[in-house]
Formats: sequence, C-alpha cells, structure tokens
Amino acid sequence: MKLHDLHTSPSKKRRRLLGRGDGSGSGGTSGKGHKGQKARSGVTIRPFFEGGQIPFFRRLPKRGFNNPSRKEFHIINIAQLEEAFAAGDVVDETILHKKGLIAKSQKGLKILANGELTKALTIKADKFSASAKSKIEAAGGKCEQV
Repeated sequence: MKLHDLHTSPSKKRRRLLGRGDGSGSGGTSGKGHKGQKARSGVTIRPFFEGGQIPFFRRLPKRGFNNPSRKEFHIINIAQLEEAFAAGDVVDETILHKKGLIAKSQKGLKILANGELTKALTIKADKFSASAKSKIEAAGGKCEQV
C-alpha cells in the first residue's frame, strides 16, 4: 500500500427519513412540531427577532452623542520619557512602540507634563500640553509638532 492508494471511507451514517408514517418516529409533522412559522418550509428568522415585540436594543434608552470625527491620542507623560530614554535621544511614535510604551494604531501622540524631565530630548508628537512643552524646553530639549 502506498500513499496514493489511501482514501477515506464513505460515511456510514444513514440519512434521517422524515414523514414516513407514525411508526417511523418522525412521521406526521416530520419532527417540526405543530403549525407555526418554524414548521413552514423556507423559514428564516433573523437574529435577535423577538416575535414582533419591541426588540431589546430599541427598548434601551439612547443618550449622548458619539462624535464620528473625534481624534484619539496615545498619552505619554514626561516621567515615562525620563525613565525610558537617554539624553540626546529622538522620541517619536515608532520608537515608543518599539519600547512598548504605546500600542501600534492609527491614534496620534500627546505629551503631558506629569513628572520631571532632566534630559534634553527631541520629541516629535501630534500635540503637547503647554506645561509639558515648557518643561521639555527648560530641560534643553525640543518639541516638534508632527
């Protein structure tokens, strides 16, 4: 016997015969119960359909407003930059992702002023808080808006 001689054996499970009399165990209504929508042929009931009752998601109150054009940012504090980088380093989104400080996504980058900065860093970000910008420049660094 070789590999090309091998093949799967055909299925031995018998097909369930429906509507072949009461003695067969699945005669009469053919396993579909009595009447109703699901007993008819070609029935498709969409997911979460509650039989005409007001659906759950329509019963819940809708509140607020979700702005579709809202821009989200990864937040980094200057205390995190103090720990992760040496003096003179250039900091941008790709380097922060490589160091594991932010996740890779379509969000922008915003630098906040929590903590102290003693090293001169060149930071490239989408936004800076005013106090973060002043702390970075006081330490001898540069803030470049991308």
